[in-house]
Amino acid sequence: MSASPIPALPDQRLAAGAARLAARHQGHFSVETVHQLLADSYRLLAEQARVQTHLVLLAERLATDRLDALAHVQGAPGKALARVLFVCGHNAGRSQIAAALLTARAGGRVAVSSAGTEPAPEIEPYVAQVMLEAGLSLGDAFPKPLTSEVVEAADVVVTMGCGDACPVVPGRRYLDWPVADPDGAPVEAVRDIRDEIDAHITELLDSLPH
Repeated sequence: MSASPIPALPDQRLAAGAARLAARHQGHFSVETVHQLLADSYRLLAEQARVQTHLVLLAERLATDRLDALAHVQGAPGKALARVLFVCGHNAGRSQIAAALLTARAGGRVAVSSAGTEPAPEIEPYVAQVMLEAGLSLGDAFPKPLTSEVVEAADVVVTMGCGDACPVVPGRRYLDWPVADPDGAPVEAVRDIRDEIDAHITELLDSLPH
């Protein structure tokens, strides 16, 4: 039987990224799978983008996260870290704060990701500001759509205000943190939200395997 054709990429600038991802995952994922996930990641981000200048780079980063999650689900070697997924509506505030705080405090013993059920075009400015005040830059972070791969790979799913749109997959540990939405809030309130989430992070860390 002949091999299935490689899915066409929606932007030819993605070809270099596809080649990099295919080489990185050679022997585990087919070129077709890599191209399909990259093309889909580009499509998902393009649907929410105000400007498309950085879409190619962001699509490659999103596809990387999805491939890593898929590898974890399939039991690839070296993918044994506990995985925590933070989900909120826009992935522009609470879930970004939580992901940055846990990454900083976990010391490499947890794989952390975040996503939004309706991702915003960009991270809230006050959110980036209060995280920088805490010594954490969100410079490389961007709102990401929630995909099936990251949900299925998660050991713990923490939801914050996404209601019925939050994912439910059997066998996962679910936590819901009733934290206020920083969207449109003054910077003083966003600082309080950051500190409240940090207290939740302390409790979460205490409950994770050491």
